[in-house]
Amino acid sequence: MLLLGLCILSLAPTCGKRRPPLPPIERVPQRTEALSGVQRGNQVILIWPAPVRNAGEGSVQSIRRVDVYRVAERPTAPLPMTEDQFADRATLIGSVPYDEIKKGGSVLTYVDSLELAGEPARLRYAIRYVNSAGQRAAFSNFFLMEPAAKISEPPRVIKTGNEESETANTIFWEAPKKNIDGSTPVNVLGYNVYRIDVSKPEAEPKPLNQTPITATQYADKKFKFGEKYIYFVRSISLGTEAKPVESLNSNAIEIFQARDIYPPSAPSLAPPGIGPGRLALFWTANPEPDVVGYYLYRSTDPNLPKEKWTKLTPTLYPKTTFTDQNVESGKTYYYYVKAVDSAGNESPPSEVVSETVP
Repeated sequence: MLLLGLCILSLAPTCGKRRPPLPPIERVPQRTEALSGVQRGNQVILIWPAPVRNAGEGSVQSIRRVDVYRVAERPTAPLPMTEDQFADRATLIGSVPYDEIKKGGSVLTYVDSLELAGEPARLRYAIRYVNSAGQRAAFSNFFLMEPAAKISEPPRVIKTGNEESETANTIFWEAPKKNIDGSTPVNVLGYNVYRIDVSKPEAEPKPLNQTPITATQYADKKFKFGEKYIYFVRSISLGTEAKPVESLNSNAIEIFQARDIYPPSAPSLAPPGIGPGRLALFWTANPEPDVVGYYLYRSTDPNLPKEKWTKLTPTLYPKTTFTDQNVESGKTYYYYVKAVDSAGNESPPSEVVSETVP
């Protein structure tokens, strides 16, 4: 028994001893390798994909903010830079908070507004995610930008009272007077026109024009009645490395045409053609694309008020020819025609034509 007791005592220091607690496993948020950006006016807009929305490590649920860093260097400085070198020199310029991250968009953005004066500089950006414990991911890829200072100010959209018509919403603007650094002449290659559909807003609308516009007006022929639109314009300048750079947005103008109130033009009615016991009517199809049919009227008294003439087509008539067989020999018949569009607007009457049945 004594021997067994000594054995137990000798094992006591190691048997069942608790080990020191291990440090917690870090849940470092994910990093991105797709940081990019664009200059617009005096701003650099950084863009990167939003984090994934699953429940795993590094998902959007574990991220509390995105920190944005910047290093300003000479344009001739060496391009290679390590993460440690970047960390030593970088300035934290801002953060994207969790409320912006959880909105669920496909991309995240950060706007860096610059004071573009003095010597040119190359800017090097990187971001990194930070979780709720304050743990930081590795830096993203570096995005390098040498912003141009002689970028045009935005144009000014003007309201002239004749923006609306049946075929187009037309906007007009004034050319900018100077560049963002106050210099002249203005560095303008052209303009891009943008439209926001209020009922279907986009995160980043695309230009309506395929190529830059050199005029100071634009007719949007693809609008729809009943839709509310907001229009704005950006001027285009030649930036560094001969790349086009847009200005900031102009002021915006809202155009809303609740319904089509524009009647078609009067049709052109030809003199009737004579046939045995009938008169044939012909008219030219209206040029308006929304014309859906015509009403044809007849009278034997040219002095009768037009609203009292007989309507030969009680329902909307889609053709541009009509044969009137309900005529009597020796009588003279007078005709006019009206065009009708899809909104129910009627055109003015055509010229009156007449013919006597032999």
